[in-house]
Amino acid sequence: MIRVFPRRTKWTPSDNLAFVGDPPLFRPCEQEQPVRISVTFTWDVPEAERLYRAWGQYYSDAEMGGPAFGDPGAEFIPGRFLEHGRVITSRGCPSDCPWCLAWRREGHLRELPITHGHDVADNNLLACSREHIEAVFEMLREEREPARFSGGLDARLLSPWHVDLLKTIRLKFAWFACDYPGAVLDLERVADLMSDFSIEKKRVYVLIGFNGESEAQAERRLERVYFMGFLPFAMLYRGEESREWSQPWKLLQRKWARPAAFRSSSLAGIARGHLKQSQLALEGIQ
Repeated sequence: MIRVFPRRTKWTPSDNLAFVGDPPLFRPCEQEQPVRISVTFTWDVPEAERLYRAWGQYYSDAEMGGPAFGDPGAEFIPGRFLEHGRVITSRGCPSDCPWCLAWRREGHLRELPITHGHDVADNNLLACSREHIEAVFEMLREEREPARFSGGLDARLLSPWHVDLLKTIRLKFAWFACDYPGAVLDLERVADLMSDFSIEKKRVYVLIGFNGESEAQAERRLERVYFMGFLPFAMLYRGEESREWSQPWKLLQRKWARPAAFRSSSLAGIARGHLKQSQLALEGIQ
């Protein structure tokens, strides 16, 4: 099967039957080869429609699909629409977060057969049954690569027994989320449960700009996440229509997507704070 993608990401397959963009000059010669155009983001739909016409000139069996079209997903096949090493062991989510489309598209949680891979991309692995979660960790212990949880672990559901399982594997990093101000409280509990893990292994997707949040409010939340012992990664809320953001918002997101940038600026902020406190103390003495 030929798979076509509107854009390349780090998750895009790289085998000989995976293509990004237009048909190349030298392409698979079997005219009956099915072509599946996979679209993750709704703002890529116009480009996908163009690609559908372009590839349809050479192949009669061409279709578009994927999350952008509300596809609920079926059984996960390694390497087909995600690069080898990425694995999905469940689909859907029991939560109904207003900013998220996973539960709208994929419905309630469904556990899938577990296939091998070191990077777990489930929407909400911790919502699965204990039996399923333990089986996922058993699979990860067999992998050569350190485990990653790029799909994210639900901070609201993390329990001590989950942390015990994390200690049984070679962990590269685990992602959590802080999508709204109140989620900071859940992260505080996670910080306590995962105090034995280094900051490099604890990362947080931080959705910013949702529901009228100001730049100042967003940065304070990012700083709080960082000083709790996590590496935050800021993501601007785009919605289904791919909202455009002002330059200050883009600069804020860029800063808090690069640890080197926000670590240096945070240390400078601490130094300024200490200097200010020292100045106030001296004024008090005088």
